[in-house]
Amino acid sequence: MSDIENEYQVQIKANQETDIKFPEEVVIIPIMNSPIFPGMIAPIILSEDKFTPELDDYLMKTGFVALNLVKSDLKDEHGDFVPEEEIDLDQREIKPHDIYKVGVLCKVVKKLKLPDGSVNVLVHGVKRYRASNYIEEKPLMKADFEVFDDILETDEELDAYTRSVINQVKKLSEINPYFNEEMKLAMLNSPSPGSLADLVAFAISLDIPEAQDFLETLVVKKRFAKLLVYLRREKDVADIQKKISDEVNDKVNKYQREYFLREQLKVIRSELGMDDDEKSRDINRIAEQLDEIGMPEEALKAAKEELERLEVIPDSSPEYNVTRTYLNWMVDLPWANSTPEKIDMDTARKILEKDHYGLEKAKERILEFLAVRKLRPEYDGTILCLSGPPGVGKTSLGKSIAESLGRKFYRFSLGGMRDEAEIKGHRRTYVGAMPGRIIQALKRVEVNNPVIMLDEIDKLGSSFQGDPASALLEVLDPEQNRTFIDHYLDVPFDLSKVLFISTANYIGNIPEPLLDRMEVIELSGYTIEEKVSIATKWVIPKLLKKHGLTKDDFVIPVATLKKLIGDYAREPGVRMMEQYVAKLCRKAALLKVTSRRKKKFTPKPNDLEEHLGPARFQTELAQKSLDPGVVTGLAWTSYGGQILFIETIPLKGNGTFKLTGQMGSVMNESANIAYSYVKSLLEAEIERGKKKLNSKQTTLNQPAEEALDFLSKHEVHLHLPAGATPKDGPSAGITMALALYSLAARHKIKPGLAMTGELSLTGKVLPVGGIKEKVLAAKRAGVREIILPKENEKDLKEVPERHRKGLKFYPVEHFDEVLKIAMPKWKRR
Repeated sequence: MSDIENEYQVQIKANQETDIKFPEEVVIIPIMNSPIFPGMIAPIILSEDKFTPELDDYLMKTGFVALNLVKSDLKDEHGDFVPEEEIDLDQREIKPHDIYKVGVLCKVVKKLKLPDGSVNVLVHGVKRYRASNYIEEKPLMKADFEVFDDILETDEELDAYTRSVINQVKKLSEINPYFNEEMKLAMLNSPSPGSLADLVAFAISLDIPEAQDFLETLVVKKRFAKLLVYLRREKDVADIQKKISDEVNDKVNKYQREYFLREQLKVIRSELGMDDDEKSRDINRIAEQLDEIGMPEEALKAAKEELERLEVIPDSSPEYNVTRTYLNWMVDLPWANSTPEKIDMDTARKILEKDHYGLEKAKERILEFLAVRKLRPEYDGTILCLSGPPGVGKTSLGKSIAESLGRKFYRFSLGGMRDEAEIKGHRRTYVGAMPGRIIQALKRVEVNNPVIMLDEIDKLGSSFQGDPASALLEVLDPEQNRTFIDHYLDVPFDLSKVLFISTANYIGNIPEPLLDRMEVIELSGYTIEEKVSIATKWVIPKLLKKHGLTKDDFVIPVATLKKLIGDYAREPGVRMMEQYVAKLCRKAALLKVTSRRKKKFTPKPNDLEEHLGPARFQTELAQKSLDPGVVTGLAWTSYGGQILFIETIPLKGNGTFKLTGQMGSVMNESANIAYSYVKSLLEAEIERGKKKLNSKQTTLNQPAEEALDFLSKHEVHLHLPAGATPKDGPSAGITMALALYSLAARHKIKPGLAMTGELSLTGKVLPVGGIKEKVLAAKRAGVREIILPKENEKDLKEVPERHRKGLKFYPVEHFDEVLKIAMPKWKRR
């Protein structure tokens, strides 16, 4: 038997001797809120459905009612727990097992019927009690009961508990409105320590399990011990609430104080006749600028509406800064400010020749473009796209165009851009919103007709934030950009006067709709001779000045420069060459500073490895004699052209074909086409031999039969060195086919011969790209004869005459022509 059960048994006998006459049975009313402890007077509201005539009769007869808390762990008909906030006593039928047995026996003081039909019953808690036996559940929940008195042991410990509770209540009274003067007075007049504990517990918020536990505690000392824990918790919560409230009040008071001080300052300034405040000055300045900058009607209307909003927004509001920033952007843009355009063709030609060596085709197209602009200044024609490898002068060409036009130049890179808002701006609803890069560029150059270079347009990205390439469609379309709307400005801005120039390394990465809006000017790489001229005229003088050197301190011989370009800086542009020349300049600077006597630094070709490290590139040289199955091809790379050897060997097998050398999907398909075509070609030769044999013109074509039989009885392995370098493209088609034919026929290829061209499945030789770079690579490697597609013959005009000298070209249309040139001694019969 528990301690509380023992306490109940002790109290039963004492309660039988009390003077109060209780009814023999009591009606129980379930309640959900905090309990009404003995000695408390409080109202309870009963709905019209709950205050039945039977209950009214019972109250009239006995004048008593029992209040019991409903358990917090109620279950529904499915056995699931019902949250406390979802329990509705008016709708739910409460049964005896749903309530706690221990409650408070109360005397009804007064009943008052309310307008909505409910009844307000004022009750006075008398005694703690326990329902011992339920007599009935409907229409009223009645039970036999036992009442209890507090177990009070008067000693010093109880006195200490009482004082501790009173002290805690005094502390709480400073921050908790429930503990007012009336509450303190009621505590002082409490008839007993138990009543004091009940009064304090009634004033603090206890949840149902805690309240029920406190109600069931009859020993007053234990009740005080629990009460001190509850008071301590209440004090901690109240301290946190006070801290939060103080912080909020401080902020509110600060804003109110600033507001009143500003208003007072306005009055003082007005009385003294002083200038307007900062807000008024901003508004007046913006209003004056709006009238002066020549803004279009639609934009002016939007700006004035925002200005009216700005006048009524307090300058302490965050919205004030947002609106002011927007208006500052509006008045700072060059709506009507343009740069006068003066085009002098002779000056433009000199500018292009001064800043760029070679690139004759690109210069000619730019001059044509400038000529049209001179004849028709309002021309809004094609947007230029300068395409070429890195370091060939695309960006500097854009600057030269701007200089030739007399316009301001602005460049920004599109590389890696993934957010559409970078082009069209952010909407003003976002924190930190800004216009797009186009509008930002116009604000910086302060004119509406600059030259804007969109660098690295082929490296645009896309993400969940949008596709910048799609946003550029509107910017680069002359029919649409007259009314370009930036999301931040939200009004049209005319971009038709802006000259857009884009640059790209590989136009294949540019989306087709975007590429369709631009005219592409191809910039090919520089030859060794061109790089030598560029280094001599521009790079070396610039670097000498940059490093504090003169021609007496450092000289690079032409032979050394050529070796540096061929072994270290073979890329199409000149950036890498400039880096290595700068490295030699630093060597010369160190020698000048540390040497006791003046000595000129003149590195020889053999000295480059000592100063620059091992060569980055190894030059492939054409071999005088090649084994059967090995053919020299020509390839284009990002570093320019180069020769490569396509190798084939036979292995024991049954006619299978194996490919290695990091070949891409297109090259892989070309190799399979070459293998299939060679087999079909040999089969066709055998068939022709049979027809001639039947007509008694000749003997059977034995070499073709042997070659086809060789392919059928062997696995052929085709490899493209170097294995670590990725390769792709169709231009090695005829080279791979010739290597396979040479292997099958076991016949060597003509020495000093290289080739390029795509092969179709029917033997046609199709055109390829990069002819200029491939011819230069062949010349550099010692090749004497080159086979190329007939349709690429026109591209030889781009190769300077000095580089074509000593080379023999064979334009071909079909693979049969390739065999006749490459294997002249092979008798196909």
